[in-house]
Amino acid sequence: LKRLRRMEGQVRGVQQMVEDDRYCLDIVQQISALSAAAREVSLIVLEDHMRGCVQRAIQEDQGDAAIKELVTVLGKALRQ
Repeated sequence: LKRLRRMEGQVRGVQQMVEDDRYCLDIVQQISALSAAAREVSLIVLEDHMRGCVQRAIQEDQGDAAIKELVTVLGKALRQ
């Protein structure tokens, strides 16, 4: 949540930069930093999912479905 709040602040900062008609490349640089922060949050959520939901599904003999779902989501994420 702390990281998401920080990202929220970054988004507001980018909005302000656009409103202030700041230098375009400075805005792009901030958007790039925001994208990197989003990827980091995604990795944290993914790790939590694997350690919780996927691990539990494997223990309950439903691992194949959980892994298939995970691979589908990762495939979509990698295409971006």
